[in-house]
Amino acid sequence: MTVKDILAAIQSPDSTSEDFAALPLPESYRGITVHKDETEMFAGLDTRDKDPRKSLHLDDVPLPELGPGEALVAVMASSVNYNSVWTSIFEPLSTFGFLERYGRLSELTKRHDQPYHVIGSDLAGVVLRTGPGVNAWRPGDEVVAHCLSVELESSDGHNDTMLDPEQRIWGFETNFGGLAEIALVKSNQLMPKPDHLTWEEAAAPGLVNSTAYRQLVSRNGAGMKQGDNVLIWGASGGLGSYATQFALAGGANPICVVSSEQKAEICRSMGAEAIIDRSAEGYKFWKDENTQDPKEWRRFGKRIRELTGGEDIDIVFEHPGRETFGASVYVTRKGGTITTCASTSGYMHEYDNRYLWMSLKRIIGSHFANYREAWEANRLIAKGKIHPTLSKVYSLEDTGQAAYDVHRNLHQGKVGVLCLAPEEGLGVRDHEKRAKHIDAINRFRNI
Repeated sequence: MTVKDILAAIQSPDSTSEDFAALPLPESYRGITVHKDETEMFAGLDTRDKDPRKSLHLDDVPLPELGPGEALVAVMASSVNYNSVWTSIFEPLSTFGFLERYGRLSELTKRHDQPYHVIGSDLAGVVLRTGPGVNAWRPGDEVVAHCLSVELESSDGHNDTMLDPEQRIWGFETNFGGLAEIALVKSNQLMPKPDHLTWEEAAAPGLVNSTAYRQLVSRNGAGMKQGDNVLIWGASGGLGSYATQFALAGGANPICVVSSEQKAEICRSMGAEAIIDRSAEGYKFWKDENTQDPKEWRRFGKRIRELTGGEDIDIVFEHPGRETFGASVYVTRKGGTITTCASTSGYMHEYDNRYLWMSLKRIIGSHFANYREAWEANRLIAKGKIHPTLSKVYSLEDTGQAAYDVHRNLHQGKVGVLCLAPEEGLGVRDHEKRAKHIDAINRFRNI
């Protein structure tokens, strides 16, 4: 039995759930890995000089044992997120520490503690097998997966699954991720694949769309409402492009910060009108490595008021981190909210607390999304209210290059990876709905 037989079953219009259940599973499959014995390969190099093309490997790996509450999924397509980049350059920590800790939890989780780590936190594909206790999904179901892995044995996670003490991000803090031909997931990670999208389009939103939903829309995040002025850093990027769409769809006023005219044009094509090209306008929030420039904060705030009719920012959608955080706190209105995740420019934030404390502002830490938030975010994709921001697709063999491009910010929106899918454009079930939204679906492909 090979993965080619699995692909043939997926591509056949006559395959039934029973057919998929009867398919013998291969003993191994191809996946993108990092190796435990290479974690020091970039020692002494600056972050920018660490090259994912050297650390990411396409290996044959053994098929993991299927446990209770789990599913094996044939992965048609996946995508590259910043956590894939962090894994590949072993920053801020090697992910093998995550796998070792998870492996100590139980006999079942020992499977994850391997000398290799199959990475990837997105997928679109087809269920092959389900473990004991799984009733909601059957072999043959077309699915996408969100990346929240929890145990839920503690009461802490039962109001908000993100607060589970054993909360992890699948494919980053667990093994057997989505940048592979087959993936192992918990069955409660699965959601219906939007039927008007191709495999690669359906795989693109997962992590970033859910993250943006919690951070901006959910009451666990900023609780955005109609009329809010929302400052969105990197508004055409993998995370910001979804925040921009949520702001527009929710009746808010996005103020989109970008770094080029091309990226500004993408935001205009989504419907945004208030755009700041920080490169063209020359904002430099740091005088040197250790000193921020409050004059630049004030200049930035003045520019925002020009675009909002004199109003300040209600919500800042923060993810660059160190480079921008001082400015974000400053420009937020009295009583406003800064929601923060990721910190792609550095984790050690600095800001003037007088502007936070005396103006009663709030900083909210936001990380991925709970089960309900992920489901709601996927539902909006399926309804055609929010659209994938896929710009480019790579082969599984070229995942290293895809991660390199994301690391060096050479991409727009999200970049996809074909896993089992032999070519782009497959997997569409509702052609009528697709035709209705085709321009929005292709928005990032046409730049």
